[in-house]
Amino acid sequence: MNYLLLFLSVAFGYVIALFLKKRELRNMEVFLAFSGAFLLSITVFELLPHVFETPSKRIGVFIMIGILLQIFLEFFSKGAEHGHVHLHTESKKFPWLLFISLCIHAFMEGFPISEENNLLIGVIVHKVPVAIILSFFFITAGYKRIITLAFLFFFALMTPIGNYISNHYSFVHHYETEITSVVIGIFLHVSTTILFESSKNHKFNLTKMSAVIIGIIIAFLL
Repeated sequence: MNYLLLFLSVAFGYVIALFLKKRELRNMEVFLAFSGAFLLSITVFELLPHVFETPSKRIGVFIMIGILLQIFLEFFSKGAEHGHVHLHTESKKFPWLLFISLCIHAFMEGFPISEENNLLIGVIVHKVPVAIILSFFFITAGYKRIITLAFLFFFALMTPIGNYISNHYSFVHHYETEITSVVIGIFLHVSTTILFESSKNHKFNLTKMSAVIIGIIIAFLL
């Protein structure tokens, strides 16, 4: 069921994008702010305490590796993980760099998801607005439907595959803390970037601030 929900979150985003207009896309900033706050809160409330059950500076090193990995991936994805898509619409070739970087990000997301935490909800809440924005820009940029669907299909598969490997291959369990720490770093970078970008020009926005607070409260109560 977890695998199906993760896959359908991207499919759901594509369906929504089919009916969106450009002016309606601006409302996604509020949903993005909520998703960033929710993902950050799940990371802080559940993943961080788990990896620091036995405190070690080594864990901090792997968290920093995750942050650096995400920064590196964003050189190629141009920030699509947190709602920014910059494609060269003059060329309709398959955007391989964007695809590979997003797939690595999505693949890593799947590893810490388990019955012991609420990360499944956090990843789904994070994936839906990103899938909507990705799909919308592919559609409006005039990419062939087969390219858009192929991109989204394999992108949707990555997190379930990561989660499957985590659940069914014993060697992963030997490095569970290290892998989770790397993913924490990825989530910290992505979620804080979303929150930073949701307050452009450092102007106070009551709607976005409310969405952030609601996201934190819901994550705490889960």
